[in-house]
Amino acid sequence: MPQMKHKRLNRDGWGFQYYPYYQMRIDDELFHGLACLIRLTDGEANYWETPKAGRIQVTGTGMTWLELIPDNTNRVITIKYFPDGTHDVERIHYPTPMNEKYQPSVFYVDITDGIEYDQDGIAVYIDKYLDVIFTPEGDIKIDDRDELDTAFKMGDISKEQYDTALIEGDKILEELCTDISKTDRWCADIRQIVEDRIAAGEPIR
Repeated sequence: MPQMKHKRLNRDGWGFQYYPYYQMRIDDELFHGLACLIRLTDGEANYWETPKAGRIQVTGTGMTWLELIPDNTNRVITIKYFPDGTHDVERIHYPTPMNEKYQPSVFYVDITDGIEYDQDGIAVYIDKYLDVIFTPEGDIKIDDRDELDTAFKMGDISKEQYDTALIEGDKILEELCTDISKTDRWCADIRQIVEDRIAAGEPIR
């Protein structure tokens, strides 16, 4: 049976260069799981188009990506933040952020089939095709359902793997997309924990 894609949480496949990557375990009443943070020190601004938010920036110098892997879930939540204290002026319907310093451009949730660690100690997730994408303005999109369906039809994944991907997608919609402002606050509070640990000397990976 073909292998699902394995993707490193340092996102080295995106072509960024010389960027700091932090990876840490957090056990707090707010969050139990793995948190990773990338500061984009180079790269052109790239955008996706959405119905409500319009053009949304996903890469570019000065952005910060926070990646969260909560315990007992099959997901990687990536919050792609604008440079601190800003957001794109094109986002005319951008809501008041829950934290003025940490303003998200887009939330991207990969549905996974588990987490591993490579020889460098970098977390690696097994991508199970399906993704949930949403914006502060209220765009919500289930992405790559066709890839999941094709993988099942071709025998690349089992019926159990197929069903658990759909179940996890429904959980993400309920837990993260029902109240996006609440999710924004939760993510910003976790990012502050991460930033505090970095300021205290958390090592770059």
